[in-house]
Amino acid sequence: MTTPSGSPQGAGAYSGQGPAPGFPPGPTGSHAAPTAPAAAPPAGQPGGNLQQDSHLLERAVFEVKRIIVGQDQLVERMLVGLLAKGHVLLEGVPGVAKTLAVETFAKVVGGTFARIQFTPDLVPTDIIGTRIYRQGKEEFDIELGPVVVNFLLADEINRAPAKVQSALLEVMAERKISIGGKTFPLPQPFLVMATQNPIEQEGVYQLPEAQRDRFLFKLNIDYPSPEEEREIIYRMGVKPPEPKQVLAPGDLLRLQEVAANTFVHHALVDYVVRIVTATRQPEKFGMPDAKAWIAYGASPRASLGIIAASRALALVRGRDYVIPQDVVEVIPDVLRHRLVLTYDALADEISAETVIHRILQTVGLPQVNAIPQQGHSAAPVAPAAAAAASGR
Repeated sequence: MTTPSGSPQGAGAYSGQGPAPGFPPGPTGSHAAPTAPAAAPPAGQPGGNLQQDSHLLERAVFEVKRIIVGQDQLVERMLVGLLAKGHVLLEGVPGVAKTLAVETFAKVVGGTFARIQFTPDLVPTDIIGTRIYRQGKEEFDIELGPVVVNFLLADEINRAPAKVQSALLEVMAERKISIGGKTFPLPQPFLVMATQNPIEQEGVYQLPEAQRDRFLFKLNIDYPSPEEEREIIYRMGVKPPEPKQVLAPGDLLRLQEVAANTFVHHALVDYVVRIVTATRQPEKFGMPDAKAWIAYGASPRASLGIIAASRALALVRGRDYVIPQDVVEVIPDVLRHRLVLTYDALADEISAETVIHRILQTVGLPQVNAIPQQGHSAAPVAPAAAAAASGR
């Protein structure tokens, strides 16, 4: 949010100091059906392009919320992940609409969609494809797997062994597959959205660190409130509504480009670097006790992901610049699956959420005028961060 004068508001308890001059290169939860957004302004009006983009995103959110009751933050973060070109990992107990949320987003955005049900007997070729010998032609043909789509749902990804999960490493990082010495690029946009169940112990395999690091977000999905559950019964009990397509793949590609060029003040970039560095060397930020909790901190991919997600969140909320609150809000979702905790932390029941909260309280958040100033012609900081955040 911004003040009437246009200056961004602070981020509550996570306050800091350090205004930074210059610009170098470098909806509230509700279970009821949402209200349809108002008409967008003509493109010729001042700010019409940004307002039209914002209106288009509002329509997409409205359409998803016709199907997904409550879970407002989940819907917003999934849209942010799409705009930031980041893969999303959803974790929640059975029956809280993880799979439905992914399928609904795929239908609203359009494009091709495939679902892979991960099972213990799955093999990598079931995912990426294989070579098949044709006797009649006396040669091998390459049959591409189900990953060659715009949106891939990896359902219950932790039910397959690490050998199968690793088949997605190249797919998620490079957005291409290699079969028989040949490389095949995947269609754009390409996004992986995976679900996993946190409570089952039998027949599940923990995701490797390299795999987790390729997800931009890890989103935890909780049970609905009693009011939301009542609305779920009324809305889904007789004839569930069907989502309508609002965006086309070309629209999403354009919006991804708009998000990637959203203005980020260099003081916020420095803040992100300090946050990520604090996960690796907490003792240098006055947290010597936290050093015993963290075995491995976040990689530079986390820094890129925070910036990319902050830019996308700003666009979703109708701004062409990032404010400090955008950065603070996405940090837990970007970091919670990247921190590797020690056995001491597990023994003391210290969670990744606890560590992240401690870091946010300790590292000062700069209060800056995040709006681009007139006369600055430099490009926004790290315009390629959105692409890199998804795995590069």
